[in-house]
Formats: sequence, C-alpha cells, structure tokens
Amino acid sequence: MSALKDAYSPAFYQNFAKLMAEVVPDFDQPQFISLIFDEKFDQKELKERMRHTTVVLHQFLPTDFGLAMDAIEKCIVLIRQKSAFANSLAYIFLPDYIEVYGLDEFEKSMKAIETVTQFISCEFAVRPFLLKYGDQMMQQMLKWSHHPNDKVRRLASEGCRPRLPWAMAVPALKQTPQPILELLENLKNDPSEWVRRSVANNLNDISKDHPEIVLQIARRWKGHTKETDAIVKHACRTLLKKGQSDVLELYGLEGTKVGYDNFKILTPQVRVGENLLFGFQLVNLHDQKLKVRIEYAVYYRLQNGKLSKKVFKISERDFLPAETAELVRKQSFAPITTRRFYKGQHQLSLIVNGEEKQILDFELI
Repeated sequence: MSALKDAYSPAFYQNFAKLMAEVVPDFDQPQFISLIFDEKFDQKELKERMRHTTVVLHQFLPTDFGLAMDAIEKCIVLIRQKSAFANSLAYIFLPDYIEVYGLDEFEKSMKAIETVTQFISCEFAVRPFLLKYGDQMMQQMLKWSHHPNDKVRRLASEGCRPRLPWAMAVPALKQTPQPILELLENLKNDPSEWVRRSVANNLNDISKDHPEIVLQIARRWKGHTKETDAIVKHACRTLLKKGQSDVLELYGLEGTKVGYDNFKILTPQVRVGENLLFGFQLVNLHDQKLKVRIEYAVYYRLQNGKLSKKVFKISERDFLPAETAELVRKQSFAPITTRRFYKGQHQLSLIVNGEEKQILDFELI
C-alpha cells in the first residue's frame, strides 16, 4: 500500500504544471519540476511535501496575492475539466498557499477560501486566521454557515472544531466555545449528512472540555428529528464511553438491571500480531425491555509501565425481559502506525451501560 505522500508523484506535478502554464503564460514548467524534485524531496513526508510545493509554486506566480489566487482559481477550473488527478489529496497545497501568503490579506483570503474549499477543504487553512483575527473570523464562518454550497457550510463547522485532528490549535475555542454554538445551531438541520456529521464532531470536541455545554444541547436537540438525534448521539460518544451519568440517563442506559456472567479471556497470552479473544454472557434482569450498550476497554501498557485505557463499542440494542446473550469477541494486536505495543501485563474490562463490571489481566508476549 503506497504512502499518502506518494500522491506527490512526477505525473501529478507534470499535469499540474501543464495546466498552470495555460493560466500563466510564462510559467516555466521544466524549472518548476526541477525545483520540486530537489535533493531532499524523497526524504520529505506528506506535510513537508505540501509546504515545499507551496513555496516553489510561489516563485512562479504573481507577487500580488490577489492575482496569484486568480491564477490558482482559474487552474482549478481546468483541473476539474481536464485532469485525471482532479480528486487527488495532493492539492492540499492550494489551501496551504492561502495560509502562508494570504494571512495579511483578510478580505482577499476569505474570497479565496470560499472558492478553493469547494474544490479541496480549507479546514486547516482557516486555523491561523482564527488565531489572528478571532471574532472577525468567527463572524465570517457564521456567514459561511448559511452558504448555498455544502462544502462551504461544512468548512464553517469543521474549521472551528476545538480539537480538529492534525490542525493548528486555537486555544480560545477550547477555553470558550460559545462563539461556535450559534454556527452549529444554523447547521443542525442541514440537508447534507456530511455537514451534520461535522456538527456532531465539533460538539464531541467541545464535550471533552465542557461536557455540561454539550449535555444542555443534547437535551434541547434530542427528539426533534431523526437527523438531530443522530447528531446528538454521535456528539455524545466520548461522554458515553466515559460512562458520564447524565448522558447515560439521557439515553436510558441503566447498568444495574443487566446481569453478566462468565467473563473470561480465552487467550491469556497474546503475541504481537495476533488477536486477544474473550467472551461473556449478559441477561436482562428487568421485567421490561431494556436498552443495553455493550463495550469493553483495553488498558494498554505504556513504555513507562503505566496503563492507558481505550474503550471500544461492541453494540447497543434492546434486550427483551429475561433475554440472554453469549458473546465472543476479539481485539487485534497487529502493529499499527497510531499505537506502539509494549510487552507485559495488560488489562481488559467489560462495560455494560457505562458501568465497568470486571477487569481481567492478560499478557502481551
């Protein structure tokens, strides 16, 4: 499987340079390719290649930011019409160009972002503008929440997420998320599921620092439409995983009315690259139908010997009175890029309706 950085291929750059030359008549294609593939290119990772492309492109465009963006926008039209690479992630250098060279040109940059994000998302590019312009930028994003294009409306929510993955931090939004809330209100009934999912992710971010705000919104939105119910449920996923009592109550998840038995680890020793196997039984002890959310947690051993808990959802469904279920599940310990495994004692727990029922030990060898 090729790495994401390999999207920056010779064919990609040759295609882009050819189209750019149709927009900028004196665009020197051979020189552009030569500067792109310098002696350090092969060692660069994805974001380094993105920024390198931004900097090299700047040398071939008008020094005036507005004129440079006019050329880029014209090139986007050609890319959509002619390019086999029209959907390539590699074009993230276009939003990056706005971030690097347009930060002091607020009005021109807003126009550029509004256009470019309809081609490739500018969610990362808006972050330095949020840092520099604060309320002014949030007012712009509020306007975007009413935009006729769903990609611009999604940018309004996604760009101001307090904990947007891989993005520049905006501490003010984590500390005081109230400016985000009006924008999310505008989007909660958006016709695009893509936009509504961003609203849920934004609220989930907020819940990690301000759970009470998200609980208030959840109580207010829940029960209006199936779309807002889906937003609320996804927005509360972190609170549900933490077993937060108020959100469990909101969803009618009562742990004491669910019995469990025979929770056991079937592979008490697991090799890196193999699966941990475990099983258990559940029974509805109540005389009425009961909603049951079934999760488990792995306490991963860290390099310093401490354990770090991560919760995984199995299912959430209704159990009839006295209904029982026997489940066997597996958890992979195959090497992945986002987690390093350390040999030694780990732990596994069973969680039912937010209550951690039992913790067992196993060994990674």
